[in-house]
Amino acid sequence: MRLFLCGDVMTGRGVDQILPHPGRSALYEPMVRSALDYVALAERAYGPIARPVDFAYVWGVALEELDARQPAARLINLETSVTTSVDAEPKGINYKMNPANIGVLSAAGIDCATLANNHVLDWGVAGLEEMLDSLARAGIPTAGAGRTQAEAEAPATLALGDQGRLLIFALGAGDSGVPPEWAAESGRPGVNYVADFSEQTVERVRSSLSAFVRPGDVVVASVHWGGNWGYKIPDEHRAFAHALIETCGVDLVWGHSSHHVKAIEVYRGRAIFYGCGDFLNDYEGISDGRDRYRADLTMMYFPTLAARSGELVSLELVPLLIRNFRLQHPSDEDARWLVETLDRECRAFRGRVLKRDERVLVEW
Repeated sequence: MRLFLCGDVMTGRGVDQILPHPGRSALYEPMVRSALDYVALAERAYGPIARPVDFAYVWGVALEELDARQPAARLINLETSVTTSVDAEPKGINYKMNPANIGVLSAAGIDCATLANNHVLDWGVAGLEEMLDSLARAGIPTAGAGRTQAEAEAPATLALGDQGRLLIFALGAGDSGVPPEWAAESGRPGVNYVADFSEQTVERVRSSLSAFVRPGDVVVASVHWGGNWGYKIPDEHRAFAHALIETCGVDLVWGHSSHHVKAIEVYRGRAIFYGCGDFLNDYEGISDGRDRYRADLTMMYFPTLAARSGELVSLELVPLLIRNFRLQHPSDEDARWLVETLDRECRAFRGRVLKRDERVLVEW
């Protein structure tokens, strides 16, 4: 089965995006209270953006790439809240997308949105519950957040015909900025939270997974972990990813939180994505001195897994550029930089990223 994975999707937010506390970071100077401010910053840097636009606009050429490859499932990490709530959590940076913009996700045929991240409860429990209702009405399964701990721990289950079932679990780690008080409990909505990557956490995940997984299922674990910048892979992340595969029976570890792409490892025939970068955001025209990471360059990830065994068969990548709030093909120079950067990082894990016959492939 071929899957489509990407990094964090933070788009469709409309004018209801608020950063209440000025001066918190140079990244958000001048202070941004509305997505209209983001539009102004982007237009100042790269020229006019057409308006109005349809829901498909932001996906740009990514839709062509999806149509060409026809993945069995399209998975995103939705790092925003979908709500009309005005009850902002006192955390400094609060994101939201109006439920009226849910068509942005439907336009790309998204099959599952994982929600275990550090922005899903930016507007409190009411915001999360409205988000769950909005995604349900749009027919988009979710994983990683719910009205109870049991709901947050449950996977999204996609039936893929003769290819069997695909189960997607999602975990939000404390080191990515998920507040511990956001952890779902039996009587409290929240996220499927992991405070650390200890053996006790691995055992909890194993026990949770065992209640759902059947022989022949292919299992994806979405993990929101780590900081936003830097290529170094923490030892505890690598050990946890290996344990998810060895102990918990996970077939693909899909990591995100970093604003830029990070290394990929193939371990015991299973893929580990340590950081997929931002896939869609509205940070154009904002600089905080980290331009060297080129967060405006991103990847589409197309892993092909053996049905029922979950073993990685092949992995194709598609480099893209975020420009004018839309995914575009990068220049040859930008694409080469992205491929060479990811290749450099993958070598530490005995992998290579190479361009062959106009395709970008991961070899291991």
